[in-house]
Amino acid sequence: MSAALVPASKNTSLPVSQDSDSSASTGLLTIAPAREESAAPGWFHARSEAAWAEFQNLPLPGLKDENWRYSSAKKIELADHSPAAAPSSASIQAALAATEGLKERTARFVFVNDTLVESDTTGLPAGLVCVGFAEALTTHADVLQQHFMKGEQSLGSGKFAALHLAHVKAGTVIIVPKNVVIEKPIEVFHWVVGDHAAIFPHTLVVTGDNAQVSVVDHYRSLEGEGGLSIAIADLVGGSGSKITYAACQELADDAQALHLSSITAGRDASVKSFQVQLGAAFSRSESVSDLVGQGARSDMLSVSMPIGEQIVDQRTLQRHKAPHATSDLLYKNALYGTSRSIFSGLIIVDEGAHYTDAYQTCRNLLNSNEAEATSLPGLEINADQVKCSHGATSGPIPDEELFYLKARGISDGESRKLIIEGFLSDVIERFGNSEVLDTLVARIDEKLERAV
Repeated sequence: MSAALVPASKNTSLPVSQDSDSSASTGLLTIAPAREESAAPGWFHARSEAAWAEFQNLPLPGLKDENWRYSSAKKIELADHSPAAAPSSASIQAALAATEGLKERTARFVFVNDTLVESDTTGLPAGLVCVGFAEALTTHADVLQQHFMKGEQSLGSGKFAALHLAHVKAGTVIIVPKNVVIEKPIEVFHWVVGDHAAIFPHTLVVTGDNAQVSVVDHYRSLEGEGGLSIAIADLVGGSGSKITYAACQELADDAQALHLSSITAGRDASVKSFQVQLGAAFSRSESVSDLVGQGARSDMLSVSMPIGEQIVDQRTLQRHKAPHATSDLLYKNALYGTSRSIFSGLIIVDEGAHYTDAYQTCRNLLNSNEAEATSLPGLEINADQVKCSHGATSGPIPDEELFYLKARGISDGESRKLIIEGFLSDVIERFGNSEVLDTLVARIDEKLERAV
């Protein structure tokens, strides 16, 4: 067993929870790197140490936890992982060589094992703040104090969010001032290297009134067995602003991923979030969208393509808190082998959130008799004059579609590939950025080749 997942705090003597799952959820708890007191404000140290205590006290979600229905928190093997060690120069060079990013971008950051190894911010327009998380703690602590991890973890991963807060030291903070429009995306790569290494990346995007920005996070493995990513993204859209965010998870086949995201959309703001799940033996995403301003809009998109024995677990919440707001969720999963997908989504319309327009759709395409898809959509409406609907479908590729292509000389494997590309295309096209789309399509095609 590797060293423990322990807090990055100078206080390492906190007691271990004695619940029955303590060994599986806390590890050995013996060695911890100390945070330098001067490197971050006092409130951050206090929250970090409180989060570590919370992590120890909270039980691992069990089989009776509704938020983990049809899934298992024990798939995230905390006891087998330790915080990623500082990367060697060879690992840094290998990661940089493997980083193929966008040709047109505003900025690029590359992290290896939660260590910033490259930042290209030469093209930043005046007023835009785009810095690493560690730097932001000293230069923009007021913004972090206001927005960093302020959302409630209501979808079941409070224990893991506390672990993230106890360890977080890497990621990006992007602050777009009022009326500033960023045309080209900001791209961030998070590499994990080493046996059973754990990383805890954080992304915070805050836009002022009528501002606009696009951000793409990539999560990838370089070498080593296992690997764990517990990542969080906070997206805060000011009045009339637009945020486009994509998270592309391509960790190694034996890795584990838990990615949480929160969206806060102000008056007339538009936030589009896209989850791409292509890697990891077990991946879980939790996405909460809070529409707090009148006229706000949230688009929640996702594509996953599990193969072999991969499991993709997806939990969402569309929470309407203001009138005349719109949310639209479209999740599509194409499954191969004995893989599994779980989707559980809920739309909540609060009292007073009249004239809400909310949709939720999950579609699953099964490419083997052993693949399994579970969908649990839901509605909770507490206001009048609303339009809300949800739907979920699961099924194989129709025989007549395969026969049509086979009759034209196209093999079964290539036919399935073409049909799946068409099945996923409407989700991908809704993301909008052409160069990012081309990159995502190329990555999906690579996964399809493996599946076929």
